[in-house]
Amino acid sequence: MLRPGRTPVQKNGTTRTLHTVKDADGAVTSRVRRTVLPSGLRVVTEQMAGTRSASIGVWVAVGSRDETPALHGCSHFLEHLLFKGTPERTAMDISVALDAVGGEFNAFTTKEYTVFHARVLDEDLGTAVDVLGDMVTASTITAADVEAERDVILDEIAMHDDDPDDVVHNLFAHQAWGDTPLGRPIAGTDASITAMTRAQIQRFYRRHYRPDNMVVSVAGNLDHTTVVRQVRQAFGRGGFLDGVAAPTPSTQSERARKVNPGEARTIRPQEQVNLVLGVKGMTRTDPRRYTLGVLNTALGGGTSSRMFQEVRELRGLAYSVYSFASHHADAGVVGVSVGCLPGKYAAVLETVRNELAKVAAEGLTDEEVERGKGQLKGGLVLGLEDSGSRMSRIGKAELVHDELLTIDEVVDRIEAVTAEDVATLARELFTQPELLAVVGPTKS
Repeated sequence: MLRPGRTPVQKNGTTRTLHTVKDADGAVTSRVRRTVLPSGLRVVTEQMAGTRSASIGVWVAVGSRDETPALHGCSHFLEHLLFKGTPERTAMDISVALDAVGGEFNAFTTKEYTVFHARVLDEDLGTAVDVLGDMVTASTITAADVEAERDVILDEIAMHDDDPDDVVHNLFAHQAWGDTPLGRPIAGTDASITAMTRAQIQRFYRRHYRPDNMVVSVAGNLDHTTVVRQVRQAFGRGGFLDGVAAPTPSTQSERARKVNPGEARTIRPQEQVNLVLGVKGMTRTDPRRYTLGVLNTALGGGTSSRMFQEVRELRGLAYSVYSFASHHADAGVVGVSVGCLPGKYAAVLETVRNELAKVAAEGLTDEEVERGKGQLKGGLVLGLEDSGSRMSRIGKAELVHDELLTIDEVVDRIEAVTAEDVATLARELFTQPELLAVVGPTKS
């Protein structure tokens, strides 16, 4: 449950202020409040002074890792279908409602959650709440819509299959976790999407789209009490909010599950070789995640990073090179992704391996650590200048974490990372057995 620090979680039907931020003159610049409705639906808002926009997200605790093999891709399929219409609105009505007020709306599916979001002028927030509430709770999921959207998703899968960067990262995930929900692509496969029936999708919808499995997060120029009233009305259609339940707790683990070291290769007649070289990482709640953030940023997070300088600037081996850290409730990976000409593949792989070994043996310099911390802090603060990013921060914190830190608290945790912390973590990570995924026209 979302809480500031480690204070007790409130009972259903109550409202609590989580954070209040004031400026030097004592004026409130930001206030985060949380209400848990009796049905278990959570409403979290951040009031932002000086803005004229508002953003809403409906976060549902279901993703591709919740699917059986027969339902592979169902979360993403359902995300598409919820835009197709309700008893009150056609698909066109849904689009017109937000287009008419200049709003932006979309959705995305991950391995662990699905999000429907919109950004509008503050005066049009009620419209956005009503439209998203209607979509999420009362979708008709007709047979005709299922068949029409099936072809759209098959086209989307084909599009991703044509993108070597998508292919190599899917291959990397499969190497890491095998033929498990975590190792499979989010969108499904041609076979799973073709075979999926409307009845299966409908059952999946009713099983996972429950009030206790959802969070509504809103940020911008708003009044919390008004937002809660709007949510009650919009989500209360058809008795959706009837009944009493406790919010579904998020899955947490500090010990990441094992990964499968080794190599996976897909031969394709394309102009580049795409590779991902990585190791087991950490979960999203591991207390060392701030140290990993600094390490990842300094290693391959920008043009001044170790990998960019060594692979691209000094050796001219590749145009695109970056490092990444992927976190899940009970799993994680850390890796380096590169796209290069086939003739430079061997040199790229040797350079990346050498740099990881060097960082494992020596850590990073004090200058690299400070630069990584500065880049991480700057990116965090600058990325939270708009209502959409604030909405995402509080929504994700409520759904998948057990606390909400203030921006200053996060900055303090980043600032507390030392060069010794980074060296210790790098030694632990980069001395593990490696995973390698390669897509391209070479077997070398």
